[in-house]
Parts: sequence; C-alpha cells; structure tokens
Amino acid sequence: MFGSRLPLKTLAHFCRSLSTTLHAGVPVVKAMRLAGSKQSNSRLRTAVDGVVNDIESGATISEALDARTDLFPELLVDMVRVAEHTGMLPEVFRSLADHFENNLRLKKDFLSQISWPVIQFFAAILIVAGLILVLGVVGSGPDQLDPLGFGLSGAGGALTWLGGWAMLLVSGFLVLKIVLSSPTGQRSVYSALLRLPVVGGCLESFAIARFSWAFYLTQEAGMPIQDSLRASLKATGNGAFIAAGNSIVRGVEHGETLTQALAASELFSDEFIQMVDVGETSGTVPETLHRLSPQFEEQARRSMKTLSTAAGWGIWAMVAAFIIFLIFRIALWYANLLNSATDF
Repeated sequence: MFGSRLPLKTLAHFCRSLSTTLHAGVPVVKAMRLAGSKQSNSRLRTAVDGVVNDIESGATISEALDARTDLFPELLVDMVRVAEHTGMLPEVFRSLADHFENNLRLKKDFLSQISWPVIQFFAAILIVAGLILVLGVVGSGPDQLDPLGFGLSGAGGALTWLGGWAMLLVSGFLVLKIVLSSPTGQRSVYSALLRLPVVGGCLESFAIARFSWAFYLTQEAGMPIQDSLRASLKATGNGAFIAAGNSIVRGVEHGETLTQALAASELFSDEFIQMVDVGETSGTVPETLHRLSPQFEEQARRSMKTLSTAAGWGIWAMVAAFIIFLIFRIALWYANLLNSATDF
C-alpha cells in the first residue's frame, strides 16, 4: 500500500531540494543538477542527468520525467505538468515533498505496528519445529512420537515443517506479485481485503488519508477536476480505489456532485462523504480535506494499531491451539504406550 519506484525518503529530499533552489530563483536546469548531486541514490542521480539532457534538448520537465516513470511516480509527473502551465513549480515541489514525507511517516508507523505480530508468527513456526524435533528424539525408535499427525518427527520432520512453510510463503508472495501486476488483479485483491474485518478498515483509512492529501495538492496546483480525481485515486495505492476512478469521473462529468460520485463508489466512509458534502456546499472541498488530513492520518494510525493488536492475538490464539493440540496428542500417545505395556 506504500510502494514507490524510488524510496519515499529519496523522493521527499529531492523534491524539497528542488523547491528550495527554484524558490530562490535558480534556473530549472541548474536546480535539477544541484538537487541530483545531493542524492546518495545512484539511480536517481543517473535519472536526473538524463532529465537535464532532455530539458537542454528542448523537452519540458514533465516530458523528461514522464520518460522515466519506472522511477518517478505518476503523481509527481502529473503535478509537474500542471505546475509548468501555472508557474507554480517551487510550490508544487514543496507540496510533493510534504506528501512523500507524510507517506513515509505512515509507512514507518505501519511497519512498527505490524513488526511484532510478524515476529510472533515466525516464532510460532520455530516453536513447533522445536517441539517436533524434541518430541521425536524423546520417542525415538518404534515409539517415535508424531506430534502433528502429519508423519513429521525428529530432525527430518522439523526440517520438512520449516521447508514447507518457506515454500508456502515464497509461493504465496510470488502469486500475489503476479496477481497485483495487473489492474484487474489489484481491483480483485483489494476489493476482497476491504471486506475483511479490521483489515478493511485499516486499508480504507490509509486510502482516505492519501486521497485527501493528493486531492488538495492537485486542486491547489490548478489541475482539472477529472485529472485531479484520477491522480488522487492513484495516490491511494489501493487497487479498488484506482479501479473506481473512471466511474467517479464519469459521474462528475454527467452532472453528479463530487459527494454523489464518491458515495456511489461505496468505497468511502459515511463520515468522509459528509465532510466532502459540507466542503462542497461551501466551495472549499480541497481546503476542508487538507484541514482535516491530520485527523485522517490519526485514524489510519489507530486502524494500524487495531490491526496489529488483532494480528497479535490471532497469532497467540494459533500458538495456543497448537499447544492444546500437542498436549492431547502427547497424552494419547502416552496412554497408548501404557496400554501396550499392560498388555504384556
């Protein structure tokens, strides 16, 4: 939900440096060279050299950036294109720097919140592997204990358990990458995730926070409403929101209010729709969303905390279920062992 072709920190630093030098009256080409020379990222430095060469050859800044969308986000290219027509390059680069820094904060919060449940998950896998190994050694020979009932016991069973999980996680990651590589796959996956308890609320909060910030930026730069909506929905990084772009834009073009078009997508919360309605009535939707964006960020952080707490409890419940299952398996194995002894 936070993917970028270049690291967010690098993009933020680059845009901030450009904003400062351009605001001081430095020509674009020289400002680009200065901003690029300050970057530690070699890919960005190489890209900036290419951008400068294209500009000196007669291309516009947006055209030079658009030729390198494998590195620069579409939002940045779209915003720069508008800024070239409005003469607001320093302001737009400053706003983009704020946007990338905002996303970086959300990303760090997300990783910090989710890291503990992830550690718990892998710890649970290792604990079960250890139990398979120990119990297999304790019951070695004809009475060897298979704690999971999968034919896994001893060192070989532990390695099979760990290898199975490794294959499952790697294959799951690859399948997800393949599915998310297409717009249809993104829409399907994110639509399904948005319906899940807790997870859906977290993803929705992230998307709304990023949409609000991007919509303010694009409207402040003077971007037409249709392009502004598409760019803002892309900035969410959520396939379901991105897929809804055409229908939302068509609704606005056919005379619907922004409130009606957003509500028809059934992606935005009722609270957010009411805020947009109030802003639309007063003609200050971008300003309203910008003013309330800290609240949206805080809501996203609360959703992340709820998600990480739920994930933590879920993992502990899984571990507890394993322990209970193993206790019964060991008890049954021991009872059978006693029965076999009494038969003699």
